[in-house]
Amino acid sequence: MKKVPYRFFLTEDQMPRQWYNLRADMKEQPDPMLNPQTGKPATEEDLYPVFCKELARQELDSTTRYIDIPEPILEMYRIYRPSPLIRAYNLEKALGTPARIYYKFEGNNTSGSHKLNSAIAQAYYAKEQGLTSLTTETGAGQWGTALAEACAYYHLPLTVYMVKGSYNQKPFRKAIIQTFGADVIPSPSDTTNAGRAILAEHPDTTGSLGCAISEAVEKAVTTEGCRYVLGSVLNQVLLHQSIIGLESKKAMELLDEYPDIIIGCAGGGSNLGGLIAPFMQDKLLGKADPRIVAVEPASCPSLTRGKYAYDYCDTGKITPMARMYTLGCGFIPSANHAGGLRYHGMSPILSKLYHDGYMEAVSVEQTKVFEAAVMFSKLETILPAPESSHAIRAAIDEALKCKETGEAKTILFGLTGTGYFDMTAYTSFLEGNMSDYIPTDEDLKRGFDGLPSIPGIQ
Repeated sequence: MKKVPYRFFLTEDQMPRQWYNLRADMKEQPDPMLNPQTGKPATEEDLYPVFCKELARQELDSTTRYIDIPEPILEMYRIYRPSPLIRAYNLEKALGTPARIYYKFEGNNTSGSHKLNSAIAQAYYAKEQGLTSLTTETGAGQWGTALAEACAYYHLPLTVYMVKGSYNQKPFRKAIIQTFGADVIPSPSDTTNAGRAILAEHPDTTGSLGCAISEAVEKAVTTEGCRYVLGSVLNQVLLHQSIIGLESKKAMELLDEYPDIIIGCAGGGSNLGGLIAPFMQDKLLGKADPRIVAVEPASCPSLTRGKYAYDYCDTGKITPMARMYTLGCGFIPSANHAGGLRYHGMSPILSKLYHDGYMEAVSVEQTKVFEAAVMFSKLETILPAPESSHAIRAAIDEALKCKETGEAKTILFGLTGTGYFDMTAYTSFLEGNMSDYIPTDEDLKRGFDGLPSIPGIQ
């Protein structure tokens, strides 16, 4: 095998011109979203009050395999794409493993994450429709930053409801979102009916993505010319993020490589779904059989301990219901949870693939995640985001297994972004103040008890 460079970049001409729609090759489709008012499958028109029309169409499209990326989106992609595929030689050497470890680095833009791939697309389609503003939520802050960037580019006002725990932990994330011109509101807040209701029941809550989604959707549907956009979970988002996997696969082909194991952090599913898309296509079509591993936090374990059921996508129960692995829309992660990936559910696409046995899932404690992050930063000179570090942790564990067995497997993981706005969490770990929290079965039961009852289904 030829010598692989540390960093391998595709040329601009090699960058994908289409997104890949994984649903087109799934043998069994995810169950349809349900209209919360009627309990029937949501139609494209049902989604128009919440999403712009083209995104609503993409959300429900399960047959078009490849969708052209509009040229204006490609033009903005070219500012920071193609992103590098990096061989982790220093990490391999430190571990003493025969495994070959690659990572796809998505942090080379101001948002510091992969989120910009979908933010640009969603802002573009909103502008094309003639909308005058957008709303969204953000947890760790990467999505809020990415969308603020995209909205600034397209001159669209944006309101970001930021999970209160993150809002307090990450003042500089808030500041950069504001630098791009967006308004940032800690959620739950007293600016919406949903927020006031949540505060009345839980006055000291640090919030959750489910809470923030409720507020953002309410703001969108009650404001003329405004729509809501989401940075993860939805089918449309996984579609846009497929550019990560398409670039990765093309680069590995040029390097005469193919991954035996593909690892991604998993919160709502955007990064993981994008990274694995073309490799999962190979698996579905019988062309290859890579192991695909989702890594989630032990404090918010939707895949490994959740239920596969219909649930609301938000705490206020105003969004369509999706069948997914969920902890219940009322689940709120512990206040000591610092590693991101805090959504109560998982992408319906990924949930279905996991349920049908096409992928695996593991959960890891946050102190082990930060141990891996510190080790990686010293060896590879990139300070990883806490979310990304879940994948690093699992990649290290898999590489050590190869050391024990002597198998020279090829490992690919997603380095979703950088951790320069996460220094409060890093400081907590380095000073020995970080602790692990794993919810008890009783904790999880409270969330499960709130799952909706749907006649004939659950």
